[in-house]
Amino acid sequence: MTTLHRRTAMLALLLILSLVAAACADDPEDTGDEEATEEAAAEPTEEEAAEPPEEEAPATEEEPAATEEEPAATEEEPAATEGEATTFTTLEDACAAYEGVEIPEDFNVGLVTDIGRVDDGTFNQFAYDGMQAASECLGFETSFIETASEADYATNITSILDGDPEVVVTVGFLIADATLEAANNNPDVNFIGIDQFQEEFPENYVGILFREDQGGFLAGAMGALLSESGTIGAVGGLETVPPVVRFLNGYQTGAQYVNPDINVLTVYTDSFTDPAQGQSAAQQFLGEGADVIFGAGGQTGSGAIQTAAENGAWAIGVDQDEYFTTFGGGSSPGADRLATSAVKRVDLGTFIQIGDVLAGSFEGGIFTLDAANGGITYAPFHDADIPEDVATQIEEIRAGLADGSIETGVDPATGELL
Repeated sequence: MTTLHRRTAMLALLLILSLVAAACADDPEDTGDEEATEEAAAEPTEEEAAEPPEEEAPATEEEPAATEEEPAATEEEPAATEGEATTFTTLEDACAAYEGVEIPEDFNVGLVTDIGRVDDGTFNQFAYDGMQAASECLGFETSFIETASEADYATNITSILDGDPEVVVTVGFLIADATLEAANNNPDVNFIGIDQFQEEFPENYVGILFREDQGGFLAGAMGALLSESGTIGAVGGLETVPPVVRFLNGYQTGAQYVNPDINVLTVYTDSFTDPAQGQSAAQQFLGEGADVIFGAGGQTGSGAIQTAAENGAWAIGVDQDEYFTTFGGGSSPGADRLATSAVKRVDLGTFIQIGDVLAGSFEGGIFTLDAANGGITYAPFHDADIPEDVATQIEEIRAGLADGSIETGVDPATGELL
């Protein structure tokens, strides 16, 4: 059995466990919709950051966790309600799948962020959450280093290796070259690269990739279903980062799938950590008549959707469930205008790969998460008053992406329109 088939089978097993658990639930407060199941929330983008840490040494697991300042969505999130995605596999199910694996003495995992922090409410935090969930489930030590600039990638990987980890997680497309070099120079360490592609992977390096075109397609379809003006917008991060291109092009094709005549405004920015730039882009789109804004650019995108929501437009988040991060679990202004978030399960992918190392099934290469295996989906509607017909249609579109009856019209490798 190939690596891809084995891991796909693992995800299928986890999904089955999740669905069985939901079917057996008898809590009267759970959703009455037979199609809804218990869902773990998701979160972050590959980019982001408030301020870099002053220390150069690896921080340990005793440092403040990402959830201390912002309530991150976890597997304990309330069950999905009518119209919400039904394919989330919980981290609890992932934990159960690796029950009984032997944890070697002194086993530890280190993580190096992309530019940003582990509690930045975006992509870095989601990878960190996956590592911490695996640590809490399986019982091993963790450490992390937060990256201040691109020039620090190689140095930070070297520093995390000083702690003799068995596994190193590196976050983001831009750190891929430094990760490949480190993997080649440290064959006894297993490397997990989030959003990283290589022409050839050594046996100790796996790149976790996502079908962001499917996530963007869901966001665009939702935007078109909600729009009354016929104009919607999307604010992306760097155009040189393929996942961002896949998100924005998928957004366009998803919107056109619902309404071929819709006007889709898109813009790429030059930073993942500049909320003010996202705010400015959103204000321009609102001035041009957009009544839905999708943010796919880390904290820059978060600034865009905050502006949209606070001005009464619909907002759509990205990567993880931004209801819990950008909108403070409903406490921030405009939380009721966050329609959903296009979710990529970075936490689940990170957990599974660490579990594979401990189970002895880790292999180098590409590991893809998509709508079919629950790695790409959409977040709950929370406080948003989403019409029942819209909820029904977006779930039908998600199901179509999962079973292959709906194609995004975007090249999943390059992100270019087909």
